Amino acid sequence: MRKLGLIGGLSWISTSSYYERINLQVRKRVSEMCSAPLAIESLNFCELSRLETAEQWGHASCTLQEAAKRLEGSGATAIVIAANSMHKVYDDVAGAVSVPILHIADCVGEKMKADGVKKAGLLGTRQVMTESFYRQRLIGHGISLIPPHMDRVDGINKTIYEELMLGKTSRDSERLMKTFITDIEKEGADAVILGCTELEMIINTDANILPIYNGARIHADAAVDWILDGA
Repeated sequence: MRKLGLIGGLSWISTSSYYERINLQVRKRVSEMCSAPLAIESLNFCELSRLETAEQWGHASCTLQEAAKRLEGSGATAIVIAANSMHKVYDDVAGAVSVPILHIADCVGEKMKADGVKKAGLLGTRQVMTESFYRQRLIGHGISLIPPHMDRVDGINKTIYEELMLGKTSRDSERLMKTFITDIEKEGADAVILGCTELEMIINTDANILPIYNGARIHADAAVDWILDGA
């Protein structure tokens, strides 16, 4: 198996989800006694959350570049950033190392295209839902996206940062997500994309009116494909 590098801590809850998914899939596909060869850089999320200014994002870029270099130096043959929003600095980080970095939106777009999905709603942080760094990757795979509604963007962003990132959930937030998904279905979407790992805490991916594409799970599965390639 090939060694994988994981940039995490963004939040640690997300990193835990990736770690568990990757190892469960390796065990399932290889042997119950097997686990994934991983190197993890778990960063301090309080220094990298709620980024707004160009200076703040520049600091985040440098931090992730240095983490990627350390992972490459440890022998990682590919790297995964265990956070949707941090793919805003993907190009900078990818340019800092010689090993590939698996882009989460490409992994999601490829799967949706293979499944025949044409139109989807994207849920995540404000950056993921409104900026081009994530949306354009999906569009490049032929996926049409529902335009972001700012009341939806604000509601989801608040829920992520004030509840989910702290490990908290509430019935009100669960109901809010169900309402948003119902609205997205009425707008003609074929599916919904979870563009934030923590959203799976309040969205049942198996019990909704639309198919739910959990970006983190798809990304983790792509990481497993890399680990096992040639194994």
